[in-house]
Amino acid sequence: MSHLVKFSGANLPSVTSLSTALRSIATDVSAVSTSIIKMDRTGHWGFGADQTEAESDATWAVNPFSFVHGFIAWGDGEVLAEKLVSVTEPLPELEAAPPGAKKGWEPQTGLSLKCISGEDAGMEARFTTTSVGGRKAVQALAVAIATQVEKDQSKPVPVVKLGKDHYTHKSYGRIFTPVFEVVEWVSMDGEGDAAADAQVDAAPSQSVGRRRRVA
Repeated sequence: MSHLVKFSGANLPSVTSLSTALRSIATDVSAVSTSIIKMDRTGHWGFGADQTEAESDATWAVNPFSFVHGFIAWGDGEVLAEKLVSVTEPLPELEAAPPGAKKGWEPQTGLSLKCISGEDAGMEARFTTTSVGGRKAVQALAVAIATQVEKDQSKPVPVVKLGKDHYTHKSYGRIFTPVFEVVEWVSMDGEGDAAADAQVDAAPSQSVGRRRRVA
């Protein structure tokens, strides 16, 4: 798995400084082509310009040094301004929101991840979110990584599946929220549980039809 997990352009700091920075998200709630990945209103994960649906059983390695926080200003369906920095840095200072920003500056968090199994293996993606549910998912994963680093610095990389949860809003009905389900912890070079790796490598490849676009 080692050649699959390595992240491009990481500029990685010391692992020992990671825990405190990741936990800061709880209070504040690219050298290769990178796709934008997100969950739509129906609870489906999709990526890229055509919003190709992500495979439900695919696993993704999250770069523990890629967590960012900051703010974004949206206009009418377009980003007017964005200020994002690493969680190792303080939140950026803000001036007045750009004219046309419908909600002014909105808090935003995000991370980078790399697909390591399935049809999209090798693809790197960026996930950012302003929603309460999305920010809670990023926060929960950040705290999980911080806890893992405090226990075992040799395996700070969570391998996750992209899941979903939901709640019922009294006005808007069912609202889906993203979930990062940790299935394994590996090193920055991809070394994890040997038995799990062997099981993945031995699993027969399955042919799948062309996936639909996310609505």
